[in-house]
Amino acid sequence: MPITDDDALREVLETTNTIAVVGCSSTAGKDAHEIPKYLLDAGYDVIPINPFADEIFGQETYDSLQAVPDKIDIVDVFRPSEEVPEIVDAALDRADDPLVWLQLGITHDDAVEQAEDAGYRVVEDRCMKVEHQRLLG
Repeated sequence: MPITDDDALREVLETTNTIAVVGCSSTAGKDAHEIPKYLLDAGYDVIPINPFADEIFGQETYDSLQAVPDKIDIVDVFRPSEEVPEIVDAALDRADDPLVWLQLGITHDDAVEQAEDAGYRVVEDRCMKVEHQRLLG
């Protein structure tokens, strides 16, 4: 069952440092740009994952989760729901066991179940910025 409890969400947000944003956009005004920018400004290390950009927020982008050499605490997904299984597979292949956070409007029951069956924590269909402002703002 995805994390929905306020105490658990608060704990995730308070203990997280590094967030890999799959689908991070270089286009100002898009949610996939503004929300990661908010998280960066809130003190998180944000790693943009976007195979079509060289740099976002003045930081190197990576083509995939596999290309990120750093430890990842959260994989924050800004891609369509049908792409979630592939992203979950990539997260499961990492040695650092990141939490998978599916942004508002993004769901995939089978992929969520797969991640949870593998022992991963999942947040589904919630905006990380909204939850941060609501619980820690």
